[in-house]
Amino acid sequence: MPIAALVTGASRGLGLELIRQLGRGERPPRYLFAACREPEGTGATELKNFAKCFSNVKIVKMDVDDLNSIQETAEQIQKVLKDNGLNLLINNAGINFGGDLNGITPEIMMKTYTTNVIAPVMVTKALLPSLMQAAQLSGEHGFSSEKAAVINMSSIMASMEMFNIQNGKAYSYSQQGQCPSLHAHRAALNMVTKCLASELKPHGILCASVHPGWVKTDMGGEKASLFKEESVEGILKVLARLSEQDNGLFLDWRGQRLPW
Repeated sequence: MPIAALVTGASRGLGLELIRQLGRGERPPRYLFAACREPEGTGATELKNFAKCFSNVKIVKMDVDDLNSIQETAEQIQKVLKDNGLNLLINNAGINFGGDLNGITPEIMMKTYTTNVIAPVMVTKALLPSLMQAAQLSGEHGFSSEKAAVINMSSIMASMEMFNIQNGKAYSYSQQGQCPSLHAHRAALNMVTKCLASELKPHGILCASVHPGWVKTDMGGEKASLFKEESVEGILKVLARLSEQDNGLFLDWRGQRLPW
């Protein structure tokens, strides 16, 4: 496991489960930052209760839609890490408005893009010095999530090829409607992953997109086929075996490569 990791959107759903499984693992990170928008709110109660039992879990306030908040949190994290870098960044925070073409508005599309596409870029940018420091300190020649990695939580709905399979998983995953905001932003996030993978490769930083499966969370809904515990267990196994050949790829929670 990495020495230091950060998960955004950590107060509920997949983010909270990622913190739980990382925090209580056999080789937990020495520093595990759980970022959420309102750490003092009632929505973060489960996260706070978990953090009380694990001294390595540090809750930090980060509104991924607010550039000042992102930068302030990045500086706070660096102060905690001191001479250590950040090995693993999981851009998990996201929103889902649902609906179809009749209900879409420019405001909904802009809000979705801001949170689900622009925010991961800005968070990565703010934490890049810490990621570069971790890569330099590791002494490893290859790529791994223990050295330095950026993981963007995507969705199979980002795959245009899978989306065209009318009776496949992509269709069943998107029963809320064929809303442009639901699917276009996920494809845009995957493009961000490809660009980051290319730009960060010279610095020894791996970047990949991961589809967690259709998970029973507030975003996935009760009809989803996976429990969050099962999804996150698979994701962490995938992250543990990432290498240079996975840089810039789109993978699912089982480690299977997905088509763009």
